[in-house]
Amino acid sequence: MEANTHGTGRLPAAFLTPGSSSFIDFLAAHSPELLPGRRPPVGPPATIEAPHGTTIVAASFAGGVVLAGDRRATMGNVIAQRDIEKVFPADEYSAVGIAGTAGLAVEMVRLFQLELEHYEKIEGAQLSLEGKANRLSTMIRGNLGMAMQGLAVVPLFAGYDLDLGRGRIFTYDVTGGRSEERGFAATGSGSVFARGSLKKLYREGLAPEQAATLVVQALYDAADDDSATGGPDLARRIFPIVALVTEDGFRRLPEEEVSEIARSVTARRLEQPDGPQAPLL
Repeated sequence: MEANTHGTGRLPAAFLTPGSSSFIDFLAAHSPELLPGRRPPVGPPATIEAPHGTTIVAASFAGGVVLAGDRRATMGNVIAQRDIEKVFPADEYSAVGIAGTAGLAVEMVRLFQLELEHYEKIEGAQLSLEGKANRLSTMIRGNLGMAMQGLAVVPLFAGYDLDLGRGRIFTYDVTGGRSEERGFAATGSGSVFARGSLKKLYREGLAPEQAATLVVQALYDAADDDSATGGPDLARRIFPIVALVTEDGFRRLPEEEVSEIARSVTARRLEQPDGPQAPLL
């Protein structure tokens, strides 16, 4: 009996022609929209709300570097934490400040600390400051997949170079790209405003006390224009974390000392809300 070529159950001739090496090739030729990577998304894209740290600043002075961070963590438009710590010692002669997704950033710092300690125990000597900066760059690059999903970590690294006898500052992008900064640096959501303040007030040869005041001024300016950056909270006694790294090692300034600097800056702002004025020439 001759086959019915006009019946409703018969597939088109193109579907019965040999030649496709696989079902995927067949599907790509006739219905590419059904392939896994080409299906339209179902529903709105998923978003992850996680606390984010914000502004970190650093400046060099005669004999070392100072690193400071505000205390606010945000989650969208909500203040997630008012007293988060964002500045940590990496080892005896270096420090790292975190900006970006707080949980991932803190874990990265802990791993970084552990790796530097392990290297020192195994080799019997500290890794060079350049080597530490490179290692942190590799760790940030390893987080690129999470950064593409909005969970970026962008730290600021500073330390005292024992070989060169001076402080050095390094900034990074989300791909792990590293840049060495001269004089001062800032990262985080308020970095644009903090950098403007540092650019206005920074000068070479600062004393450690002046450098500490400088970074507190910069964080105050950042908080003045960036809602994700927290300024000194006098009512709750929450002040920025300020750390110095010199040839004597890492030293975090006591809360009483930072409190005195922050209160002096705040009192002065009552007279000059926009802060110290730099000369035009």
